[in-house]
Amino acid sequence: MLKWIWSVGVNVLSRIWNTVKTFFSLHYCPSRVAKVLLAIVPFVLLLGTYIHFSNKRHEENPRDKILPTISQMYEQVKIYVVETDKRTDKNLFVDDTLASLKRLLIGVSIASVLSLIWGLSMGIYPWVRSTWMPFVTFVSIIPPLAILPIIFIGLGVEELGKISLIVLGITFLMTRDLKIAVENIPREQIVKALTLGASSWAIVYRIIFPQVMPRFIEMIRVYLSPAWLFLIAAEAIASKNGLAYRIFLSRRYLNMSLIIPIVFWITSIGFLMNFILKKILDWKYRWYVDIKNG
Repeated sequence: MLKWIWSVGVNVLSRIWNTVKTFFSLHYCPSRVAKVLLAIVPFVLLLGTYIHFSNKRHEENPRDKILPTISQMYEQVKIYVVETDKRTDKNLFVDDTLASLKRLLIGVSIASVLSLIWGLSMGIYPWVRSTWMPFVTFVSIIPPLAILPIIFIGLGVEELGKISLIVLGITFLMTRDLKIAVENIPREQIVKALTLGASSWAIVYRIIFPQVMPRFIEMIRVYLSPAWLFLIAAEAIASKNGLAYRIFLSRRYLNMSLIIPIVFWITSIGFLMNFILKKILDWKYRWYVDIKNG
């Protein structure tokens, strides 16, 4: 009996050890279910850690505001989402979300159009590159938040100033990256097209543009985070509505019960935008995704 128990124990430990070795090997590729479970683990750890320390602080001080409990955040969110502001007769949650999204989308859209035209031109035409590349490189190094006071003094603290900060913050960086993406297109393709009699417009439209667009979409995904940063900075300094405005208004009263859910909501919006752009990339430019993934 003891030999059988020993044999079973050794067999189980051997399987566990082999599983651990396989898991940490360089060639281990988790299954779809394993990927989902592994992706959930950090969120569970974060939530569990927060709940633990929140409960611990509230046991010591029931009036603690630094780490509110889940129930306290739920009550604040319910008031913020459901109830209408008596002063403005508006739903604050909807009004703040729409105001922030409008500023963000307008700013990112303008920056995307400008950088697409500018970046393509600098990548294609040497004279445009010689004229504008030093200027774009110089301006892209300037921290946008450093010129925020200049923007607000020159353009005002209303919508124009906030949107301009987003545009100035990401346009030059996107332009520089897009110019590099155009230059990375094999020169042989352009030479062959010219040999076959293609016009300059045909080369741009049929060779350069289709190959640059997936990289351009990826750039928008990357620069959405800085765009959010500039939006939050602008709304925090001078605004009458917006998600960031609500965060900094709540900060005056140490209302972490509302600040944390709003941060989570901003993160969720950003995640949704990133997800949509990724799906567009997978659907429209599958060849690019396959090449990138090897």
